[in-house]
Amino acid sequence: MENITDIAASTTIDRRQGLELLYRMMLIRRFEEKSAELYTKSKIRGFLHLYVGEEAVAVGVMPALTAEDNVLATYREHGHALMRGMDAGVIMAEMYGKMEGCCRGRGGSMHLFDVGKRFFGGNAIVAGHLPMSVGMALASKKLKKSNITCCFFGEGAAAEGEFHESMNLAALWNVPLLMVCENNLYAMGTAIRYSHAVQELETKGAAYGIESAAVNGMDVLEVGQAARAAVEKVRTTGKPFFLVCNTYRFRAHSMFDAELYREKSEVEEWKKRDPIPALRAKLMGQQLITNDDIGSLEQKIENEIQQAVDFAEKGTLEPFDQLTRFVYSGP
Repeated sequence: MENITDIAASTTIDRRQGLELLYRMMLIRRFEEKSAELYTKSKIRGFLHLYVGEEAVAVGVMPALTAEDNVLATYREHGHALMRGMDAGVIMAEMYGKMEGCCRGRGGSMHLFDVGKRFFGGNAIVAGHLPMSVGMALASKKLKKSNITCCFFGEGAAAEGEFHESMNLAALWNVPLLMVCENNLYAMGTAIRYSHAVQELETKGAAYGIESAAVNGMDVLEVGQAARAAVEKVRTTGKPFFLVCNTYRFRAHSMFDAELYREKSEVEEWKKRDPIPALRAKLMGQQLITNDDIGSLEQKIENEIQQAVDFAEKGTLEPFDQLTRFVYSGP
């Protein structure tokens, strides 16, 4: 597969690019499905929040960024981590609580972190990483670096005070920050109509003089086009940009969620807009790919996921005598 960052420079899609985007979304989907399966077997414990249905956002936005840019995400970040280039086996090992994980197994599903990839979480506190992203963007500005910061968060975070404080400071300080709201309509079990007086979230940017846009988050090509335009504006102006990707999660908020707050019929209706079969149909309709291509992708992904599971299974648990390591500082 080609380097995912090469796709960001394209204005039209060809066979190679289409296959790459499809592969990335299918990889995230299969990784999440396998994670759910392993959770039911108690291989993965603690909280687990799946990205199923929202794949087009991470896959659409991430190619517009460079390796030098900073990325922050929420606790529903497996897809972002994979798209940032983190190894599937290392991510799986982290969720297994193994030392071979990206945080030695201490972070788990909600706290994936890789400084080498400039992926700074995996943040479990809703909206807690928004002011952090403003600080990172301010640091880049003060140090006269050319990189930008990209912060992914949900519409639940947009109802928090930290969102407004972060928007205000980002605008006051003119920092190079791309704020990407993954609006999946439900903050845990609370529908957006109950938590936001104005549900068109992109209008909130105007209050702070921040340029904003909304896009169909179920279409990876639309997300990619919008993300490229947004990133270009942030890089050229040095100012923040607010991008709202309207999407939907097909699974419950977490594996503990009984999901009593929405009708099954609503979920099924949204599944008709699944970004993976939508892109697949588009590529096949343009005769860019065949059923054999799909089969090859599925086999490749299945092998990668199995390798990731095998890596995690063979990993080692932290010795008991090291449990207090990193808890207290040394002399």
